[in-house]
Amino acid sequence: MSQFPRFTVQGRTPAPALRKPSSPFAARAPREQSVLLIRRSLLGLAIGAALPAFAQETPQAPEKELKEVVVTGNPLGSEAGDLAAPVSVLGGKALVQKRESTLGETVSGLPGVSSTYFGPNASRPVIRGMDGDRVRMLEGGVGAADASSVSYDHATTIDPLVVEKIEVLRGPAALLYGGNAVGGVVNALDGRIPTESPEGVSGRGEMRLGGAADERGGAAILEFGDTHYAVHADGFSRHTDDLRIPGAAVSDRLRTRIDAGEAEVSDAVAAADGRLPASSSSTKGGALGGSVLGNWGYAGLSYSRFDSNYGAVAEPDVRIDMKSERVDFAGEWRAPFAGISKLAAKLRHNDYEHVELEGGETGTRFASRGWEGRLEATHAPIGRFTGAFGLQWGDQDFSALGEEAFVPKTRTRNTAGFLLEEANVGDWKFSLGGRIENSQVDNEGGERFDPADSRSFDMASGAFGVVWNFAPEWALASNLTHSERAPTFYELYANGPHVGTGAYEVGDRSLSVERSNALDLQLRFKRASGLSASVGAYLTRFANYVALSPTGQSRGTDGSYNPAPDEESLPEYAYAAVPAQFAGLEGEARIPLADGALGRYALGLTGDLVRAKQRDTGEALPRIPAARLGAALDWDHAAWGARLEVQHAFAQDRVAENELPTDGYTLLNLSVSYRMQAIGGTWDVWLKGSNLTNAEARNATSFLKDIAPLGGRAVLLGVRADY
Repeated sequence: MSQFPRFTVQGRTPAPALRKPSSPFAARAPREQSVLLIRRSLLGLAIGAALPAFAQETPQAPEKELKEVVVTGNPLGSEAGDLAAPVSVLGGKALVQKRESTLGETVSGLPGVSSTYFGPNASRPVIRGMDGDRVRMLEGGVGAADASSVSYDHATTIDPLVVEKIEVLRGPAALLYGGNAVGGVVNALDGRIPTESPEGVSGRGEMRLGGAADERGGAAILEFGDTHYAVHADGFSRHTDDLRIPGAAVSDRLRTRIDAGEAEVSDAVAAADGRLPASSSSTKGGALGGSVLGNWGYAGLSYSRFDSNYGAVAEPDVRIDMKSERVDFAGEWRAPFAGISKLAAKLRHNDYEHVELEGGETGTRFASRGWEGRLEATHAPIGRFTGAFGLQWGDQDFSALGEEAFVPKTRTRNTAGFLLEEANVGDWKFSLGGRIENSQVDNEGGERFDPADSRSFDMASGAFGVVWNFAPEWALASNLTHSERAPTFYELYANGPHVGTGAYEVGDRSLSVERSNALDLQLRFKRASGLSASVGAYLTRFANYVALSPTGQSRGTDGSYNPAPDEESLPEYAYAAVPAQFAGLEGEARIPLADGALGRYALGLTGDLVRAKQRDTGEALPRIPAARLGAALDWDHAAWGARLEVQHAFAQDRVAENELPTDGYTLLNLSVSYRMQAIGGTWDVWLKGSNLTNAEARNATSFLKDIAPLGGRAVLLGVRADY
């Protein structure tokens, strides 16, 4: 039986540090790129950067006022400003410069969005203080199909290197995506199933070197076709070393507890200074997809694979080896029959597995296999109303095998129907919709998970939204939502030591449907000159928020209560429903400053604040983001561009019992870019300096905030070619 690491506070019994030999994978030198497309693209990037004599300056194109259709949260093809719910879109140059090794860190910093940050390799988005199964992760509009919501140390299978655009819908989106979108939705769009033809051959490649983890990574995408077909191929590879950090891995607050005998960490973590142990990674993957096209629409298939081997951070001698394979179908039939303007279908089959490597041997093995599908129909206008209706279904088997498994083998099946209607009346736009859903969770039992049983949950969600364009350039948006979410298999049936959280977790088979009501208000301003701003407030109240909270007892890894002092023990955490409330503010602005002989200048401002508590006791909920403010100055002139960015996070002292506060911090970032024409394509070269003051920054939403700070001072070189 393995031992589990855990730093405990306020007199809890500390668990001994884990001692597991590193996998041979960890010591192996990065493998040579196996995908020929990547190799050729990276070679081309190097040649292009080394041959400035063949290069010609290309002025930075002025930012155009483009109408950007947002696909997330609305199948009717609305613009972001026409949606009642607030949406952020990350694409183009902004996405290239903001890419990190995980999707969570890539979108972190958008208004209302932070991350779980379980080190640099495992990070999910946190939206308005909610994470896990309250934030829906999509890839091309279908569930990402991994195990990242089960534990903070489980990485997602979406790699930002091959993502073309990311849409973040803040606030409840249960209408279209289910109750586990009560916090919001993050949809990564990768174009692996083409919806239109590139009319010839096109592609792009990107290479990245440096950063706080000494990244060596690259990606390449190739697309070709004509009016009848289109083909997409992509590949990526990334290798990183242990993350450089500003100082000690252990925070001063936790160090004080350790010295007082109130907490314990492994020797490797306690001694870490300048580097974060067990944070290196090796990741690769790719996809091949194709579609047939016509005036009638399109139909396509894709196959994708994602492999990653990375350090567990919380357990310095453990590595996680992850593999995921997916087959996707997507199609759209335009004007299939009278009254229906579009019929769209998506279907995904996933086969996901990851194992914890313990001394070259397999420890716990997690596997998730199943299907998810959607069928949407958009009807022709009926008076003032346009709308869509559809079905969604899923069937997922999950298993965790091994001595350290904390959940049983389960099967979860979901079926749902939804309806969304919109109407424009003068300066007003109304949206109204509903969703009915059933979720069934079957527990196969066995050992400490007996008896085997099954739970079925019926849910109904609804939303009413209004966008009022009350004056030229001004709009007021409001969204009222009732959401219902079924408890997950691990909230129901967990019963065992959980490596990722260092706790003995206990589910509650009697949990009922989680219900919440949310109100969102946002004031928006947008001018043709590029000046824009928005400020909003929201309130979400849960009747029975399912929270994981300490019980005050300790248990041995065999499940025995209050083991003897010389035996390993873990604090017991139990899932329980509590009345809860989330409230917050969000704002952002884009202000053009000058456009003259010295170039164009623009100022960007962002800020957010969230407060979350149990309504009956007033106690703060755990791992809630700190208040933040940010400012960025953008400049571009001819072929050159630059961005100076300051991000400040305030101290977070509104914490749950047994949770340590975090100090405030300020990050200073600077990037410089240059664009040129060379070798038949457009080339962008940039240098990005991060955390230039080498500030110690600890993310309040991270379970490992007291042993895993954010990266220190670093410089990243990037080269991208579009041809």
